[in-house]
Amino acid sequence: MSTPHNKAKKGEIAKTVLMPGDPLRAKFIADNYLENVKMFNDVRNMYGYTGTYKGKEVSVMGSGMGMPSIGIYSYELYSQYDVENIIRIGSAGAYTTDLNLYDVVLAKNAYSESSFAKVQSGYESNITYPDDQLNEKITKAAKKLNIPLTYAPIHSADVFYREGNRDYIPVLLKEYGTVACEMESFALFHNAKVLNKKAACLVTISDSMVTYAQTSAEERQNALTNMIQIALEAAIDE
Repeated sequence: MSTPHNKAKKGEIAKTVLMPGDPLRAKFIADNYLENVKMFNDVRNMYGYTGTYKGKEVSVMGSGMGMPSIGIYSYELYSQYDVENIIRIGSAGAYTTDLNLYDVVLAKNAYSESSFAKVQSGYESNITYPDDQLNEKITKAAKKLNIPLTYAPIHSADVFYREGNRDYIPVLLKEYGTVACEMESFALFHNAKVLNKKAACLVTISDSMVTYAQTSAEERQNALTNMIQIALEAAIDE
């Protein structure tokens, strides 16, 4: 059974899906980490693949940028393809000098000004939450790989190019504890809650909103290996 956005048939997608924003990062993971790979989707070039990692089935699929995009793809994966777990693996901008380029952050929760959850199902709070058990598996995987992990709230923004100064950053850091900014997790966590599924979010710091350090587009696509390895180990933890 396909959808307008995903041509996969039932049974072609694993119970756990790793979800980068960039579909080319999904291809990179499939090409470099998975065995016995089969592409299940290329509609709108939003590539999706299923393969095996250490003998266990895992899928990876791009989500696109922003909450409307991940909102569509994650909802369909959960509701139409029997996916149980989605681990977002993305890039983020640091809100604090305590984070450096390539540091990995596990979202404790996601704060947003977005109306996504309210419009979707009347949810009034500006914070959504990941699944504790999935976060525990991710933490366990990071310890196993000896990769440092920062566990903290993140900011899910609707706007990438925000006019004016950055005075809002210390305010969000103080009031909500948000150490970094990305654009998808608030919606992903809400979809998981609505559909009684599980979601988590790992992000790698690709730039800093306070020091202005940044990585290249190619580095963001291909060099986020620590985050990818953590997510894959968590995905096969039963």
